[in-house]
Amino acid sequence: MRNRLRSTVAALVCALTVAVAAPTASAAAASNPAPGSAPNAGWNDWSCRPGAAHPEPVVLVHGMGGNGVDNFLTLAPALVGHGYCAYSETYGQTVLGPLAGGLAPMAGSAAELGAFVDKVRAATGAAKVDIVGHSEGTTVPAYYMKVLGGAAKVDRFVGFGSNFRGTTLDGLGALASAVHLQAILDGVGCGACSDFLPGSAFLARLDDGPVAVPGPVYTSIVSRYDQVVTPYTSGLLDGPNTTNIVLQDVCGLDFTGHVGQAVDPNVTQLVLNRLDPAHAAPFVCLPFFDFGV
Repeated sequence: MRNRLRSTVAALVCALTVAVAAPTASAAAASNPAPGSAPNAGWNDWSCRPGAAHPEPVVLVHGMGGNGVDNFLTLAPALVGHGYCAYSETYGQTVLGPLAGGLAPMAGSAAELGAFVDKVRAATGAAKVDIVGHSEGTTVPAYYMKVLGGAAKVDRFVGFGSNFRGTTLDGLGALASAVHLQAILDGVGCGACSDFLPGSAFLARLDDGPVAVPGPVYTSIVSRYDQVVTPYTSGLLDGPNTTNIVLQDVCGLDFTGHVGQAVDPNVTQLVLNRLDPAHAAPFVCLPFFDFGV
């Protein structure tokens, strides 16, 4: 019983404050760098100009409880190393400030993302961007593209740990709703938690018809071992311009769950290949074990 309680509490905490790594004060300070600065090992370099090989800059969108730095300490340097201009910010800030974003209601976060996309386009001169997101960083861009007209400004979208239909959180979300905990969740600054519950007004709008809209090319990467997005099939898309990848279908030795996808070398390979499928490198399945959620 004690172990079960610990597991339940851990899952609930993760659902409310998912973060890829423990944020630090220095990371938080760098999460919204000013134009002209490049504090993050080559990404958020506002002097970067996309080359012919990768004409679209990449906008990185973090998950719930994460921030624009910590969520991409693995992926962003890989993108820069492959010649991309890459950018991130901490959106959806509430009572925890830049230490943990993605907590505000997601419709507002989608509008924030739209403003950041326009900022990147203006700085780089690019007509469109590519978007790569983790967890809530897939939900918010999906809303931006479908509801706020962002599809015209996005060439490719690649999501991992994707979530487009909410999550039961192994029944904890339904429990929170049943015992009227939503006011408490909202009171501590997590409107996004309410938005993720199946049946929310936010999801009703996102899921009214196909999530993927014409224009962008969508890729969604999910894991069967995801304990945060439950069921993991909430991250699957429909439509002629979509590709779904279940990690274990391409790499049976990958046991990552949800958070670990941000540092999973197999996910990094897949993201790079889906951003530039014409020059995709041979995929090499690397054993990866993530003992978290």
